[in-house]
Amino acid sequence: MPVSYSNDIRPLFRDSPDIDAMQGYGLDLSSYEDVKTRASEIYACLKDGSMPCDEPWPQERRALFRRWRMACLLREFNVS
Repeated sequence: MPVSYSNDIRPLFRDSPDIDAMQGYGLDLSSYEDVKTRASEIYACLKDGSMPCDEPWPQERRALFRRWRMACLLREFNVS
């Protein structure tokens, strides 16, 4: 089943502290375009545990974000 930003990814980011904290760094986690544009950077932070600010995501959430990120890259390069 395809992973969607609005149904699967956006709900992973809490309004506070996640979205509020990252807006100070010029990143709007509630914005599909912002998250898509910076997905590789976000994933690296999720993977190394520096994001979110209070505790690392469990492996299942990181894997879901990674699947979405990879699907975005494939669509961008029109690879099926």
